[in-house]
Amino acid sequence: MSQAMEQLYQQLILDHAKHPHGKGLAEPGTAESHQVNPTCGDEVTLRVHLDGDTLGKVSWDGQGCSISQASLSVMSGLVEGQPVARAEELGETFRALMHSRGAGLDEDLEDELGDATAFTGVAQFPARVKCALLGWAALRDALAQAGVANKEEDR
Repeated sequence: MSQAMEQLYQQLILDHAKHPHGKGLAEPGTAESHQVNPTCGDEVTLRVHLDGDTLGKVSWDGQGCSISQASLSVMSGLVEGQPVARAEELGETFRALMHSRGAGLDEDLEDELGDATAFTGVAQFPARVKCALLGWAALRDALAQAGVANKEEDR
């Protein structure tokens, strides 16, 4: 990744951390998940607001490093208004990006992630990957609690 691209990605992460999307718990939610990263103390409470099988709204409140807060912001903007199955696909794609060790993904998959590709550089630092995945873990758990998680995973 070029230095200019790396700087752009760093700026995008900082912007999302300073001006997060979806922050502030909306009432009432269909399901809620509270997740903590014991390694660094980051934590989040995330609520999903479902409209049938679509994520009508994702709201959250939490504290932590700029990576965890920015990842939550990007995630909420990415999955809001999406069918649950699509949100789960995006979560799997983001997890694959985080486990790529900074190598990135196929260009088409990265296009699907939009601003979330800014976390490609974070994937080079295993200790920071948990920070970036915290909100995605909360989303997965909240969807499971709501009973709308991908049934294929149960097999």
